[in-house]
Amino acid sequence: MKVGIIGSGGREHVICESLKNSSKIKKIYCFPGNAGTANIADNIVLNLESFEDLKNFILEEKIDLIIVGPEKPLVDGLVDYLEKFNIKVFGPSKIASQLEGSKIFTKQLCQKFNIPTAKFGIFNNKNDSKKFLEKSNFPTVIKADNLASGKGVYICNNKQEAHIAVEEIFNGKFGKAKNLLIEEFLEGEEMSFFVISDGITIKNFGTAQDHKRVLEGDKGKNTGGMGAYSPSRLINEELEKKILNKIIKPTIKGLSEMGSEYKGFLYAGLMIINNEPFLIEYNVRMGDPECQTILPKLKTDILDIFLACCEKKLNITDIDWSNKKSLCVVVCSKGYPDKFNQNVEIENIKDIKLNSNEYLFHAGTVKKNEKVYAVGGRVLNFVSLSDDFSNAKSNILKNLDKLNWSGGFYRKDIGYKVIE
Repeated sequence: MKVGIIGSGGREHVICESLKNSSKIKKIYCFPGNAGTANIADNIVLNLESFEDLKNFILEEKIDLIIVGPEKPLVDGLVDYLEKFNIKVFGPSKIASQLEGSKIFTKQLCQKFNIPTAKFGIFNNKNDSKKFLEKSNFPTVIKADNLASGKGVYICNNKQEAHIAVEEIFNGKFGKAKNLLIEEFLEGEEMSFFVISDGITIKNFGTAQDHKRVLEGDKGKNTGGMGAYSPSRLINEELEKKILNKIIKPTIKGLSEMGSEYKGFLYAGLMIINNEPFLIEYNVRMGDPECQTILPKLKTDILDIFLACCEKKLNITDIDWSNKKSLCVVVCSKGYPDKFNQNVEIENIKDIKLNSNEYLFHAGTVKKNEKVYAVGGRVLNFVSLSDDFSNAKSNILKNLDKLNWSGGFYRKDIGYKVIE
């Protein structure tokens, strides 16, 4: 089979690596991929905004399956478009992708189907937003409605911070904003919960704890994710049942009542309060870096899982996992998540020799003349599987010492809540 993966991050590199292990695959394409996928796949640079160019390439090359990694093409309706040409695609439809594309869509679904979530208000202009904030308790949470690459969320401790958030969102910091959301602040601990669905059957796809803040101790600005570990320390059998019965199943049912089935990965960002789950947000794809943390633990051929989802056969597909602990540390360009330099060489990357159960996934990198350059904010993902988190982390730190990259930085405290 020939398989194509849309995207260029660490998530797409780990999917690429997982597919490489399938005996059924003869060729992999990445659109556009990165320096890591270049070692496994053909990196193809196309205008991904032009669905037609992509469709023509897929048909010419006779690619059998397309996997969509990032959220934007899903929200823009790539799956629906390609399926019109009988192209097999793993990922949710345009309607189902509104779960991530519009936070308001998700909140209204929660309201209709009694899905536990924070109380909220929807506002379409600065004045009404600020009037509401006069009567609000702090801290409060303000969110851009549209896609914001994981960054359009403000936790505001006072009126001044809240007014800045309102101004920035309505002034277009995350693209044109028609609405914003003001939510009550939930005091608890966050957890990422993943499932995979073929539209009928839902199967668990692991849990993780993500470190979103740029600075140690979970302080500083929000990022796309500085590291993660799996499984989450919060998960237990009772909580898992509550998440599936109170949050995931009603969501899938709600979508089906709107005439849309859900096919693909679904990632629930949850707040856990006294072993009760509340939905913070949905992502309609695997998280990044959670995907890099979870997929190395997968024992089943991932191609079989993707095909089962496309063919509605997930009910007869077993998904087997290693029960090892997994930890991921993300190396970022200096300056991220603000302004950072691009095209910085990563000089020592060839010196990294990985043992079994150690992985290095590329994100914002390109290969030029056999050298690797950083071109993005999040650059590399170091992952280790072990019987305990502490050992996994020390394996990663050894590799980071060998990398010794002057152009980057990383958080040294990833997983601090599970490591003594």
